[in-house]
Amino acid sequence: MMVNTVSRKKIAAASAALSLTAALGACSTAQAPPQENAAAAPAVVADPVTVTYDGGVYVLDGRTLEVVEDLPLVGFNRLNPAGDDRHVLVSTATGFRVLDAAGAILSDVEFKGAKPGHVVPHAGRTVLFSDGTGEVTVFDPEALGAGMPPTEVYRTPEPHHGVAIELSNGELVVTIGNEEERVGIRVLDAARKEIARSEDCPGVHGEATAQGEAVVIGCENGALIYRGGTITKVTSPTEYGRIGNQAGSAASPIVLGDYKKDEHAELERPQQVSLIDTTNGSLRLVDIGTSYTFRSLARGPRGEALVLGTDGAIHQIDPATAQVTRTIPVLAPWQEPLEWQQPRPAIFVRGGTAYITDPAGKKIHAIDLASGNALATGDLPAIPNELSGVRS
Repeated sequence: MMVNTVSRKKIAAASAALSLTAALGACSTAQAPPQENAAAAPAVVADPVTVTYDGGVYVLDGRTLEVVEDLPLVGFNRLNPAGDDRHVLVSTATGFRVLDAAGAILSDVEFKGAKPGHVVPHAGRTVLFSDGTGEVTVFDPEALGAGMPPTEVYRTPEPHHGVAIELSNGELVVTIGNEEERVGIRVLDAARKEIARSEDCPGVHGEATAQGEAVVIGCENGALIYRGGTITKVTSPTEYGRIGNQAGSAASPIVLGDYKKDEHAELERPQQVSLIDTTNGSLRLVDIGTSYTFRSLARGPRGEALVLGTDGAIHQIDPATAQVTRTIPVLAPWQEPLEWQQPRPAIFVRGGTAYITDPAGKKIHAIDLASGNALATGDLPAIPNELSGVRS
């Protein structure tokens, strides 16, 4: 499939600067100033998918996988679903920048933040974590079309590489750490008063939400589960058992996680994944027979656990039985690079479609998870790296 680049006059999105000062451990609420000409651009991209490359971001038609727009952007940039059906957040060197994927426009609206890290959309709220300041920014993603939305900002006691999620009842689950170590999580109520805490989670990293709004946070010796006011520790079956990347589904009480057990490896290429059951606090390991990377985990529409292996196939796991039920060949075998920023195949699932990047071939594939058949293949001008898209 040849690349079809649509040349259009870009509509400049209005921007607003948001300056918030918060005391350590305090939170504040800010109302953005009115935006002139801040209405969303016309939707020109169907089911948009976004891909970074060295020098910019491609916006693709999610059905044909044709390149609709090439948006130049220097630096190593990361992509995150914003939580609505038309925007993606691009993590740049200076903050989280709003990409109107449906309009194929990289706007000037940016949530400023030193070392922008995790983005977590959940229950109609999106939470940003800036590692360099420890600031947690919460907003309604449906308000992004009007420019900078009103935000609530909470600042953790110390900056660290962290993550936070706001639940439907207003509770905020946020990591505990500093620049030297990360040790656990705190849970704050809607008034931002602490109601639960655990510091039994060395190297805390990543989050996922399961059925019943149970939150799983990864540790170097297992995981923490927060559900209904209680934090439960799940201990890994090996002395060092790091779970740092997770994928959850509202259709399943079981969270899919990675699993690394060699603490001293320069780069461990694990072949086991973890399944954390949030109903009973158990953890099971599944050997998929091939290695995978942090961009390999996803969930299907019925809660299926999906792992993109270095053998080039999607491995589908039944979370209830911890059995690999089938494999879907997609790519040629590949090897994970030593540097985590370097391109490697990635998976993004929306509805019943899995999107898979192929850096070696400069391609992207759309796979129907029900049949295992390819729906479309797109050629990319440059090597793809990060992959994401809008909410279905």
